[in-house]
Amino acid sequence: MKFRLFCFLLLFLTPYYVSFGKESSLPFVSGERLHYKIKWGLIPVGRATMEVAPSEEVNGTLCHKFVLSVRTNEFADAFYKVRTRAESYLAPNFRRSLLYKKTQQEGKTERDVVVRFDYDQDLAFYSNYGKIEREIPIRPVSFDPLSIAYIFRLGEIKTGIKRSFPTCDGRVLQDVVVAVQEKEKLRVAAGKFEVFEATPALKNLRGVFKKSPRGVLRIWYSTDDRRLPVKMASEVAIGSFTARLEKIERSQQSKP
Repeated sequence: MKFRLFCFLLLFLTPYYVSFGKESSLPFVSGERLHYKIKWGLIPVGRATMEVAPSEEVNGTLCHKFVLSVRTNEFADAFYKVRTRAESYLAPNFRRSLLYKKTQQEGKTERDVVVRFDYDQDLAFYSNYGKIEREIPIRPVSFDPLSIAYIFRLGEIKTGIKRSFPTCDGRVLQDVVVAVQEKEKLRVAAGKFEVFEATPALKNLRGVFKKSPRGVLRIWYSTDDRRLPVKMASEVAIGSFTARLEKIERSQQSKP
């Protein structure tokens, strides 16, 4: 079973031209953690967490840091064990990625990937276990797969919007085109939400959950100021996966 759900499932949308001056104006702050329960059909197979981590320096630039971790449960471990962690380091103005890391254990696949974005040379350098395996051209504005989940939350969304985002995993650079669908209501363990459905058109980015040829990836974002990814769903050759928001943790300074 190809269980690459979250490593690219949460990754999409919104204007990357947005710039925010104060942390208080952001829909997320350091310390936010979103916890998800993942199911294959009706069967629970794992959990995932998205975290806004404390800022870190990358080559002298203090970057926003985001972390995604995914792990299967004991049942799924028996036939396809997943222990994956991805880290995204985004420029202070949210205009581009500077560094992307991913440690990946998924079935028989193991990787320790680092992608460095060099905008002086307009190249991304992909290394695995410390060995550079590839370099590819990038654009002045380029994002890693994980960062897009947070870029989306910075801007307004509404039905009918369609946007394209240059996204690079170190091996492929492609435009991820996303269409926003109708508003609806969802109930998950974390509560009741009004949401917009978003459908990103994904192709060849490494780490994308391998869906069936006709499968569609769907993500539901809350319509409030937080724009939380509340639910994700994808069809695959062996069925369908869903990830539902189970718990929201916020930093102390963000609480009333």
